[in-house]
Amino acid sequence: RASCVYSCSTHCYSASAVSAAQAEGYSLYRSGETVNNYPHVYHDSEGFDFSVSGTSYEFPILSDGDVYDGGSPGADRVIFTTANKLAGLITHTGASSSSGFVECT
Repeated sequence: RASCVYSCSTHCYSASAVSAAQAEGYSLYRSGETVNNYPHVYHDSEGFDFSVSGTSYEFPILSDGDVYDGGSPGADRVIFTTANKLAGLITHTGASSSSGFVECT
């Protein structure tokens, strides 16, 4: 099993899974397309201390290893900038409200 670079609650994500989700989200962003309204601007209302700056977008990352192509987005998101820099992963799991997020580690 590939090693975890991020853990969102009980979900483990490898570097390749993160890269695949980010690549698909960025490709859609660049082409001006969306799948089920993703990617969309991430407003960071929680004020996370990401190591990158600029406008960020969120795109689902799926715990089954598939790249998101519609349907339920699950709880976990990859966050990337308009320059295709990875900001990090966040999840709805464990957040104080259903629309809130906590940072994955």
